[in-house]
Formats: sequence, C-alpha cells, structure tokens
Amino acid sequence: MNKVDIRSELNHLVNNPNTYHNLPVSRLVELVLERNEGILTSTGAIRATTGKYTGRSPKDKFIVEEESVKNKIDWGSVNQPISEEIFEKLYTKVIDYLKAKNELFLFKGFAGADSKYRLPIQTINEFAWHNLFAHQLFIRATDEELVDHKNPFTIISAPTFKADPIKDGTHSEAFIMVSFEKRIILIGGTEYAGEMKKSIFSIMNYLLPEQGVLSMHCSANVGLEGDVALFFGLSGTGKTTLSADPNRRLIGDDEHGWSNSGIFNIEGGCYAKCIKLSHEKEPQIFDAIRFGSVLENVVIDDKMREADYDRSDYTENTRAAYPLEAMDNIVLPSVAGHPSTIIFLTADATGVLPPISKLTKEQAMYHFLSGYTSKLAGTERGITSPEATFSTCFGSPFLPLPATVYAEMLGKKIDESGAKVFLVNTGWTGGAYGKGKRMKLEYTRAMIHAALDGELDHIETIKDEIFGLEIPMHVPGVPDKVLYPIQTWEDQGAFKKSAEQLATSFKENFKKFDNVAEDIKNFGGPVL
Repeated sequence: MNKVDIRSELNHLVNNPNTYHNLPVSRLVELVLERNEGILTSTGAIRATTGKYTGRSPKDKFIVEEESVKNKIDWGSVNQPISEEIFEKLYTKVIDYLKAKNELFLFKGFAGADSKYRLPIQTINEFAWHNLFAHQLFIRATDEELVDHKNPFTIISAPTFKADPIKDGTHSEAFIMVSFEKRIILIGGTEYAGEMKKSIFSIMNYLLPEQGVLSMHCSANVGLEGDVALFFGLSGTGKTTLSADPNRRLIGDDEHGWSNSGIFNIEGGCYAKCIKLSHEKEPQIFDAIRFGSVLENVVIDDKMREADYDRSDYTENTRAAYPLEAMDNIVLPSVAGHPSTIIFLTADATGVLPPISKLTKEQAMYHFLSGYTSKLAGTERGITSPEATFSTCFGSPFLPLPATVYAEMLGKKIDESGAKVFLVNTGWTGGAYGKGKRMKLEYTRAMIHAALDGELDHIETIKDEIFGLEIPMHVPGVPDKVLYPIQTWEDQGAFKKSAEQLATSFKENFKKFDNVAEDIKNFGGPVL
C-alpha cells in the first residue's frame, strides 16, 4: 500500500456518513450515556473506566522507521522502530475494522496556542468519550479556522481492536504507532485516553525543535507583574497542583513551547491526577470538574453519584480531563513572555534530597539531563509503588530526538532570559518511602512562593556536602528543620548511606552523556 492509498482510506473514514464531526460537548455527553460508555456524576462530569490499561503502555509504543526520520530519531527502548510494512498492514486492518462501526467520532483542532507554531490535528475515535476527551484536552478550532484546517496530523483510535503480536508484529494486543511521513498516529487495544494526549506531545517534541522552539514537559503560570514560571517534572511530581495557584494565572498544566517570543501552551485543557483530590487542598482543580469534564477510573458512589477521590479501586492513576476555561484564573490565549523562574520538581522516594535548593547554570543543566524522580504508582502499567528513575529532561518517554538537543536549547534559553532555577523535592522527608512521609503540600507551596517572589534571593544558603546543592537557611512558612533532610531522619548514619547511594546513581546515570560540556559534568552533579 502506498501513501496515496493510505490518505484515500483515511478520507473515506473521515467522510463516512456514520462519522460525526466536531460534536458539541452536550451531544457527546448524551452519546456517551446512550452508548453506555460512562456514567454521569453529581457534578455533571462523565466517569469512564479503561479496563486493564489504566496508564500509558510505553513498551507498546513505536515510531515507523521512515527515510525522512530514521537518522534523526534517538532509537532505543523509548523510541522503538517498526517497519513501514508492519505499520501499513496494521493500518489497513484498523481502517477496515472501523468502517464496520455504526458510529465514529471526529474532532478537528490544534496543538499549540501560538498560531505561528500550531499544528492542525484531528482524532477519529471509536468511543464517544474518547472524542469528548480530545475536545477538552486539545485546542478547539473556530468555524473560520476549520476552513483552513489542512493536512492535519491524525489520531486513529480503535481501543476494542486487539492486535495479534504474532501476525501484527506488536508486543501485545495494544499498540501506539507514529508515522511522521504519513502524519498518522495509530492506537489500538488500550482504552486509556492519555495515549492520545501524549502521542501528540511526542509529535510536537519532534516538530518544534526543528522550528527553533524548545518543547517542554512542564506546567506554566504567570504572576500579576507578568513574571512567568515553569514547573518541570514527570507525572505525579506536582506540576498540575503547584501551577494551579489562586495568586497566579495558569498558562497550562503539562506541555509548553518556548520560542523567541516567549511561552505558549501546547494544549487547550488539563489532565490532572485526582487521587486524594480535595476542595481544601486543590480548590481550582476540584471546582473545574463539572459538566463536560471526563473522570477516568474514579470510584463513584452508586446512590449519590459522587466521586470518591480517596479510593483507588481501579488504579492510583485516577484522572480528570477538563478544558482550561473550566478554571477561573487562566491566560487566554495561553501565551506569555519569557520565564523568570524555573522549578525542577522531583518526587525523591529515598527522602535525601533537600525540599528546595538553588541551582547554578551547571547544576541546572546536570539535573535537567538527569531528570531524577520516582515513578509513582499507576502512571505506567506495572508500577505499584514508587520506583527511582532517571527520565532525561523530565520527559524521556516523549522525546523522539536525542536528549542533548533539548538540553542545549534550554541552556541557551536560561542564558538569554536570566531565569533563576530551583530544584524542589515534593517526595519524602524523614526517611525513605515506607518509613518517611510525603512532604506537606503547604510547605512546598510556601517554598515555591518564596522562590517566585524573590524572597530567597538574599537569604543565606548552606551547601549540601553530598550533592553540592545550595539550601536556603530559612523559608517563610516552613520550619527550618524541614529544609535540611538529615535533620528529619532519626538515624543520620542511615541518611548518609542512602544519600551516598543516590549520589553514586546520579554519577552512573550521567556517564551516558559523553558529549556534554566538562563544566556541566564537573560542577553540576554530586560532589562525592
């Protein structure tokens, strides 16, 4: 099958009389209920469950090894190659499978709030609730914009189509395949809606750097004085929670680009973790979950139809998808100036990293490339308790290009903007996971506010003897003892042993960056 055939088959699916185009939220909600795909909750949100796939399935993600990209992609366990032949055969099967459906759902919109860099996208969904998810997560197009909505990158999502690994060349029944030349993302075998969101992010992580734009796995907000802050971190480290600040306007909670003009959101909505969600701790997120929002795998009371966010019957990775407009304190369009503060978030399961520390330029580059955190339960299949990991650029699962491409761009942006960089540990204190406790959100918020407001600029610091990090001696609203991890442990000998082990892990991991500048290697990492 050639490219013309693939595009023709795609157009046939798009123009099929059974395919609904850009339905409004109200109609999609009706169809979700009519088709028994989900239930209506007390706030008007839709609750859907996703079966055994309650998180991303990274081992089932592939990039088609095409001539135009094969020398650019950073191939490996993250970016797994698959042949054009395998892709095209599976594509044909999925198209034929979807043609037989009585109803399909199409959404047309964009990725990228800055019109200069936005990407036309469309999703073709087997499920109405998946189409509602796309409507809420991506940037919606006006009628005028749809007139010029040409050559979109297309997601074809067929969750009930199960691949045969022997016949189809996949690793399991699930598959996520990206073809850059054909501008197609083929998803099947998994009902987890987050695969659509992250596939588009991966696409933008390939396309934006070619336009001189740094693509970033971070949230962003802006203060009353126009000061922009970025929050880098993997799922579960607090990007969404910490960027939803009543004193600052939200630009976006997860994916952004940094151009020569400033910051822009890649998405039009938020995909927040909602395990243990409460109005007291996160009122903006709690109140955003209303009519048209989508709850994934959240337990709902049968009688009152109220969400029980404390329960994890299906997964720890419970999620809420809602449009940015569901929040009051936002920036629309989601575009702002250059950041003045950058926060690296890590959830350290060993409990030895300081809750906040100032980073030099060299340390910033070192920790960006390292991307240390702990994978939290539920974010990927098979993760049931925190697992230490180094995820380059705080987003290696979504980076098609070599990590140094993004790191060098960030270093240049820091130089040009003069942004201050901090490392913030939202993980454990007083001991490792299982013995210590998770850092109090109120303390983390106080540290973040102090960093953003410039209160730490003139506070004396003390140098950590193992990691070489500069720890502020005082942060308003935080007990001084909390700032120094060793003081929160009962057994200081055990602390030093654990810290030295983590420092060694940092150094071992960094050996893979053999082409990094010597000053970053020598002055950015642990001193032991």
